[in-house]
Amino acid sequence: MISVSKFLVLAFCVAFVGTSVVVGDECNDDINAFLPLPYANMTHMVCKPVWNSYIIRYSQSKDNVVTIVLSATYTSGYVAMAFSRDGMMLNSSAMVGWITRKGTPVIKQYYAEGFKPSQVKHDKGELPLTGIPPFVTVYGAKIHLAYQLKYPTQLKTQPILLAFSSKYPEHHLLSVHDDKTTIHMDFSQGSSGSESGSGPRSNSITTSSSNLHRSKTTHGVLGLLGWGIILPYGAIVARYFKHKDPLWYYLHVVFQFIGFIFAVASAFVGLNMYNKFSFQAPAHKGIGITAIVLSVLQVMAFFIRPDKDSKHRKYWNWYHHYVGRIALFFGALNILLGIQLANAGTSWKIGYGFVLTAVILTSIILEVLKLKTPSKFSLDPPYPMDPVH
Repeated sequence: MISVSKFLVLAFCVAFVGTSVVVGDECNDDINAFLPLPYANMTHMVCKPVWNSYIIRYSQSKDNVVTIVLSATYTSGYVAMAFSRDGMMLNSSAMVGWITRKGTPVIKQYYAEGFKPSQVKHDKGELPLTGIPPFVTVYGAKIHLAYQLKYPTQLKTQPILLAFSSKYPEHHLLSVHDDKTTIHMDFSQGSSGSESGSGPRSNSITTSSSNLHRSKTTHGVLGLLGWGIILPYGAIVARYFKHKDPLWYYLHVVFQFIGFIFAVASAFVGLNMYNKFSFQAPAHKGIGITAIVLSVLQVMAFFIRPDKDSKHRKYWNWYHHYVGRIALFFGALNILLGIQLANAGTSWKIGYGFVLTAVILTSIILEVLKLKTPSKFSLDPPYPMDPVH
C-alpha cells in the first residue's frame, strides 16, 4: 500500500487542475451617477486597478489637461494620491481627500517638506490644478477623489504614491499613514490622440482591469476549493471512515494531495498578483505563506513516515495531527480575510458561509454518530494514519 500511495502522491503533484472563473470588473462602475462633469465623462478614460481596492481613472487631452479620478474603499480617515519626482515621499505633492465626522467632504493639496506630520503642509504643492474645483464624495462603500491638472507638455510615466490612514485629519493636519505604496503610471495611455474611445486606450482599460480581477477571482476560487472544501473533507474521511478500510486511506491521500495542488496554485496566483500589480496585503500574504509551509511539511512527512511498529510512530502521528489542524485553521482564516480584502461582495460571503456551514454540520453529525455507535467507527485499519482535521 505504501508504494501505491506514494505513486498516487507523485501523480497528483504533477497534475494540473483547471477551473473557470467569472470575472467581475469594478471599472464598469458608472461614475456618472455621483460625479459632476468633467469628471463623469468616461469616454476617453483609462481605468486601472493599482493597489488593494484602489482604482485610478484618467484621461489626457490634446492640451495636456489630465483628468484623474481615484476610487478606493473607505470607512474613515483620509486617502491620498501623491506625485513624486523620484518615487519618494519627500518633496512630493499630493491630493488628499476625506469625509469629516460630520459628513463634510474635504479635498486639499498637500506638500511634503519633511516626514513629520507638521511638515506636510496643506494648501501647498506643485500640482498644476486647473480652474475646475477638485471634488470628493463617498458613494456606496467607496470614496472618489477627482481633480484636473494642466501641464505644459504631455504627462508620461510618473511615480505615484498612494496612502491612507484610518484617522481623521485634525485641523487639516494629516496623521501618519497606515499603509502606502509606490507605483508608476503611464498617463500617455490616456491621451486623446483620436476622436473615438477605441484603439489602444480601450485595450488598456480591458487588459489592465480584467487581468487584475481575473487574478483575484482565480486566486479566490482556487483557495476556496482547496482550503475550504477538499482539504477539510479529506480530514473528515480520515477521522470518520476508518471502518471502510482500506478505502478511507486512499481517499484521504487523494483528497489531501488534490487539495494541496489547489492551495499551491492559489498561492502562486496570489504571489504573481502581488508582484505584477503591486497588490499589498501583508497579513493575508503572511498567513497564506504560513499555511503553505505547513502543507509542504505535511507532504514531506508523508514520505518519511515511520513503520507502525516504530517507537517514533506516535510522535509522527502527533505531528501529523496537529500540524494539519493548524494548517486548516490558517487556510479558513485566510479565506475570510481574502474575501474582506477583495471586497468580494455578498455572493462570495454567502457562498463561503454555505461551504463552512456544510463542513461544520458534516463534522458534528458524524461525531454524534461516532459517539452513539462507537463499535461501527472503531475498526483500526491495518495501515493507521492519524487524521488531519
